[in-house]
Amino acid sequence: MGTGHFFNSVVELTVGGKTLRTLPKDVAFHPVSDRPLHADFLRVSKDSVVHVNVPVVFINEEKSPGLKKGGILNVVRHELELICSPDAIPDDVIVDVSGYEVGDSIHFSAVTLADNVAPAITDRDFTIATIVAPSALKSEEGEAEAEAEG
Repeated sequence: MGTGHFFNSVVELTVGGKTLRTLPKDVAFHPVSDRPLHADFLRVSKDSVVHVNVPVVFINEEKSPGLKKGGILNVVRHELELICSPDAIPDDVIVDVSGYEVGDSIHFSAVTLADNVAPAITDRDFTIATIVAPSALKSEEGEAEAEAEG
């Protein structure tokens, strides 16, 4: 459950001798020990379509010129809401940051999904992450501009 994949995994439960395909919907935890007390499952059929939140994983950070210069990867969306069949739920969404500079934004259009997986947000090309200058670099640039003006 700590990996972020629990709510995206099809779980087969046997109830009364019948095996049911389900998706975990909610888990209640003990307030002190933080151990799971109760889990809710949603029954899904082979033909059903589900909305799931899938974690975003960033790769090739060493190939990003902006990050090499000291830029910071500012993650806007740690998860993406996707619509797909239960059998097509991806483990994670891979975002390649190679080639991005400081000031660049990484939008959903940069992500490749399987044909049978679609985003829940379809009306815009939303931002997943940005590469921003560290605050120390920003303050140095501000001081340099102030000296140049003065």
